Amino acid sequence: MKKVLIANRGEIARRIIRTCQAQGVATVAIYSDADKDMPFVREADEAVHIGPPPVPHSYLNVEAILAAAKSCQADAIHPGYGLLSENEAFARRVTEEGIVFIGPTPEVIGQMGDKLTARRIMQKAGVPVVPGGDTPLDNADEAANMAASIGYPVMLKASAGGGGIGMQICQSEEELRQAFQSARGRAKAYFGNDAMYVEKYVDRPHHIEVQIAGDQTGHVIHLLERECSIQRRHQKVLEESPSPFLDEATRNALCDAAVLAGKAVGYTGVGTVEFIVDSQMNFYFLEMNTRLQVEHPVTEEMIGLDLVAMQLEIAQGQPLSISQEDVRAKRHAIELRVYAEDPVSFLPSPGTISLYQAPVMEHVRIDDGVETGTKVTPFYDPMIAKVIASGATRDEAILRAREAMQQFLITGIKTNIPFLQEVLEDDRFIAGEYTTWFIQERKPKSTI
Repeated sequence: MKKVLIANRGEIARRIIRTCQAQGVATVAIYSDADKDMPFVREADEAVHIGPPPVPHSYLNVEAILAAAKSCQADAIHPGYGLLSENEAFARRVTEEGIVFIGPTPEVIGQMGDKLTARRIMQKAGVPVVPGGDTPLDNADEAANMAASIGYPVMLKASAGGGGIGMQICQSEEELRQAFQSARGRAKAYFGNDAMYVEKYVDRPHHIEVQIAGDQTGHVIHLLERECSIQRRHQKVLEESPSPFLDEATRNALCDAAVLAGKAVGYTGVGTVEFIVDSQMNFYFLEMNTRLQVEHPVTEEMIGLDLVAMQLEIAQGQPLSISQEDVRAKRHAIELRVYAEDPVSFLPSPGTISLYQAPVMEHVRIDDGVETGTKVTPFYDPMIAKVIASGATRDEAILRAREAMQQFLITGIKTNIPFLQEVLEDDRFIAGEYTTWFIQERKPKSTI
């Protein structure tokens, strides 16, 4: 592998460029009109203009991306996360053009992208799934019958959904019937697929995911877990590893189940198996993300690995460079996502960053996509940086994270830094006693 085109932008594009440069692999950036002055465009070895700002005309334009790859003679494409990273058709087109897709096979992406298919595969493999249906529901009557057999409350879900879109908690048959058509409509609008299903709603769970890696010989290992329960509208805000909630027996069982899931689909590359865990340590398969996660640095800092380097090795047919016995938590790591958004309303805050000064501290890593003078546009996700603090203990990692957030200086736009500082000071977070309801149940201080 000599040249990689990065089919992404911003922070993750810079992250991939760093590893490629360290490995002696040339990089090609693609960029829209809105991103022409972004750091990732300047830092890549080559850059190709891909179209106007709206993502359908640029970062989701498959033919333009493939044309850029061929014009630069790139022999591989790294999709990053989001955008086309879990698009089965894109992965297939890349491989059909004789270009290496840095990720799993198109078939695996397709199987895991459909939640009903994924549920059936996991059940067959012996991985616990949330009680619920495994076939699409044609109407509200079928949904109501399924919910009655499971027992309320239930979660109405879109089979092709993600990011909380097409999901609704229903406490009664009346709520379910009212929600069915609107949820189905949103699923069709967002995913082009209106298949819906119902599963038991697990109240106030922990959202815990396991990083896995599989090579082309069929060898699959886990890289321990990440606690991702601090979320807003099903979008993660803070992640940490190891989880302060799990006991060792549950941790081992959870990680073993993730490896079983990876082997069940012949997973190749780096991926994530997501679970929900109830208060009694019962865990259930949620979904598999067939790509690099936003929060992958938590695992990198905890174990001491470069997951992008691992992706490159696997894509070139190399066996995994580590064994399961090599995997252990060397440090505790916490990641905070810094967004260009109002810290109270959480609405996006586009504009020009007049001053950007990230903290420079030992054991604090900053993965960012901006600099002083960068224009944060409304066209893309408002995340501008990730702060990853690590320590020999969880308490040490928390103290470093607090200091880093105090030192972080961004002016010209609003950010969620004040909110993140509150999270780090919250008694429930400090005690490690939080669930996915943490943000809904928190009591904001008057300072924001």
